[in-house]
This record gives sequence, C-alpha cells and structure tokens, in this order.
Amino acid sequence: MARIRIPSTIVILFVTIQTGFLLFMYARYSSFMPQSEEKPSQVHILILSSWRSGSSFVGQLFSQHPSVFYLMEPAWHVWVTMYQNSAKVLHMAVRDLVRSVFLCDMSVFDAYMPWKRNLSDLFQWAVSRALCSAPACDSFQRTDITSEMACKTLCGRYPFSKVEEACKTYRHVVIKEVRFFDLKVLYPLLTDPSLNLKIIHLVRDPRAVVKSREQSVKALARDNGIVLSTNGTKVEDSKYKVMQEICRSHVQIYETATLKPPNFLKDRYLMIRFEDLVRDPLSEISEMYKFADLSLTPTLKSWIYNITHGQGPGKKKEAFKITSRDAVSVSQAWRNVLSFQKIKKIQEVCKGAINMLGYQLVDSEEEQRDLSLDLVLPRRQNQFSWSSFNPKH
Repeated sequence: MARIRIPSTIVILFVTIQTGFLLFMYARYSSFMPQSEEKPSQVHILILSSWRSGSSFVGQLFSQHPSVFYLMEPAWHVWVTMYQNSAKVLHMAVRDLVRSVFLCDMSVFDAYMPWKRNLSDLFQWAVSRALCSAPACDSFQRTDITSEMACKTLCGRYPFSKVEEACKTYRHVVIKEVRFFDLKVLYPLLTDPSLNLKIIHLVRDPRAVVKSREQSVKALARDNGIVLSTNGTKVEDSKYKVMQEICRSHVQIYETATLKPPNFLKDRYLMIRFEDLVRDPLSEISEMYKFADLSLTPTLKSWIYNITHGQGPGKKKEAFKITSRDAVSVSQAWRNVLSFQKIKKIQEVCKGAINMLGYQLVDSEEEQRDLSLDLVLPRRQNQFSWSSFNPKH
C-alpha cells in the first residue's frame, strides 16, 4: 500500500493550530464558569468600635445611604441572652451571628428571639433606613432620609422575614458592633471566601468617652459586667476597669492591623478618629465611602452638614439618639465637664491608647481647660509611628 508522506512542517503547523483552537475554546468555556477567587457580589463593612465613641453617628452615615443595608449592634441579642458569660467567651457566638447577617441569613436570630416576631423585635431596628423603606416597609423610599421616630410609628408591625428579604436586595451590608475586643477573632471572617469584608475601626479620645459614658451609667451596667466577667452582676465602672479593657482592645486592634499584619488584611482596615470626623466631616466621610466603594450623594452631603452643625452639645436624654448637634463642641465637652482628678485617673489606665491613637496628655487643669491647646495630634503623618510616640512628661 502506498504511504502518503506529510512534511513535518505541515504536521507542526496543524498541531499548533489545533492547540490554539483548544486553548481558545477552554478560555471561552472558563469565562462562563464560576471563579473560586472572585469576590462575592456584596460588600461587607464592619464598623468596629466601643460604647460612646460616636459609632451610632458613623453607623447613620452608612445607614442613610440608599445602597446600604445597615444593622446596629445585632450582637446585643447574644449578650442579652447569655449575659452570665464573659465577652471573651461570647466572641465566637457574636462572630457567627455577624457572619450570618452579612450573608443575609436571619435564621441565626432564632436562638435569641421569640419564634413569632416583627421588625420591632430586632434591637435598634428603626435606626436602619433599609428597614424603614421598601421592601421591608412601604412608608419610605430608599432615597429618603428617615428618622427613628417616624420609622417606629409606621413600620414596626411588619414581619421579621422582611429583614432577610430587604438584605438580599442591597449591594452593601454594613454592621456596627461594639462587642469585639480582639481583631484576631475576626480572622475567620476576613479569610472566608463567601465574604468581602472590610473593617472601619472607629476610636475616640478615652477622656471624651468617659464623659459620654457618665451620661449612660445605668444603661451600660449589664454590658460592663460582661466585659469584666462578673457572672451576670451589673457594674457601674467607677474605677474605670471597663475603660481600661476598652483602651487595651483599641491598642490590640490597631497594632494587629498595622504592625506586620497578615496579607489578607491588606486594604481591608481603616482607622478613623471621631475628632477628625467632626472637624472635617466631608473629607473623612469621603475617605470612608471610598474605602467602602460608595459615593457621596448631594442629599447625604446636605444631611451630614445639618447633623453636625446644631446649636448645642446634646441633652442627656439624647445620649443614644442621633440629633443635630455642634459636633466639634461635643468632641471637646469633656475638657469643661470632667474634673482634673478624673482626667488623671483616665490617663493612668488609658495612657497607652491615648499615646498610640494620637491624643495629647494634659499635666494640669490649666492645660485641660485651655481650649486653644489642641490635644488631637495630626493623624496622617503619625499614622504608622504612634506606637513609638514619646508620651509627654
């Protein structure tokens, strides 16, 4: 039988064309396949702070955004149900609840709430614009700026199932929490492929925090007991033991995120000081929004200006409410209200945090009262060297 000899060059050309065709088809097929490294479609933001640090205000900056589904301190339900435990013991339960909320799985509340429940059974539900507008409630539009009072009046009787339904319609899910004291507890969430998590760490001058906490002593007593592991006994923190733990946690969180952080934290941690926020709201909020992949709308700009340019520091009965106040005066009120003896004690228990977070210690009552003396150090140039900052002697 005669054999047909095919030149080697033709064979090579044929194989090359065939290989190229197969690679082309594989590339086309792969483009339609789910990619394991692709980020989830939603963006998840955790506002990490402590009580009386301005976190409710920051939460509202996100809640009022039409692209955000926001919940304020859902882990409150864990602490109320399991109040005889310590904060450390409850960390995992809190973390699991937060993860479920980020994934819009609200069945996690079954363990902490009545079986038959409405929106109004969820802690601080009415401060969430997303729960006051469609599809959770038909009384407001997504672009509206909602008020807690109006929302409570019009939306409280809607079924709890609306929480999950609404959550699934938003691109951003934002949670504000004050019940994490260790950033490493959040590592499983930061490495979870089903989450696209970023952390905004809000801090405030501990002396200002104490002044604000004194307006809410009874309301904080149960949480204080959990922080101090008192087996369910309420504590009023007259010796600043809770403040010491709060300050320690801020130092731990900041150091973990900035001093040799793990690779998965890259571009996913942002520290914000309350004092910077109230001095230059639009600049700081723009930074937070950019970090969260959000845009500032004209409606929000107007609302932010009005909410930060009120006529006074706010009343005691408004301690847990977002009202229009002179925000700069609020941030400095401790200097005229607290005694220097208290200031000295706070500076003793929180000296490390005061130095690291960029605040100036005071050595006398004269320095404390002298409002021309700026006790908030420039942040940007000191941001990554505060740990070596030399305290004032």
